[in-house]
Amino acid sequence: NGRIGVTYCDDLYQLERQFKHLSPSERRKRRNKFSRPIVDKFLDWVDKSPFYGKSALAKAADYTLNRINGLKAFLKDGRIEMDNNPAENAIRPSVIGRKNWLFSVSEAGAKANAICLSIAETAKVNGIDFYRYLVKLLTDLPNLHIHRNPEVLNEYMPWSKMIQAECSK
Repeated sequence: NGRIGVTYCDDLYQLERQFKHLSPSERRKRRNKFSRPIVDKFLDWVDKSPFYGKSALAKAADYTLNRINGLKAFLKDGRIEMDNNPAENAIRPSVIGRKNWLFSVSEAGAKANAICLSIAETAKVNGIDFYRYLVKLLTDLPNLHIHRNPEVLNEYMPWSKMIQAECSK
């Protein structure tokens, strides 16, 4: 039954919460000591479980067994997250936006919406107040000679020192 697999995953997430504030090196050591045995038991359980047919559990088991190396990557490097939830959460607005882009009137309008959303999400991930950032861009960029000096745009990226200093939340 699937509850066994959920228990293994819950145990791993509980450990990850404990390891969250450790250095990558220490996180890797702790993962190898505490998480690896759970991962190995989980994969052994999946491999030996009788999930057949087209049930959701059978599909999940096949998915897991076909991606063992990727699923274990977090054990080898303390900088790697155990899952890709942050990435999925970052793209969720664009997935929702796709449905709304039907009302963008034109392909150019849909593209403009996608660009704006990308800028907003990149600012958010970098801890930038999007409104202040947008005001800064709309105020400064028209006065720059970007066509002659395109590298000046690097100073306006959300991770640049200037933008971090002026637009951080």
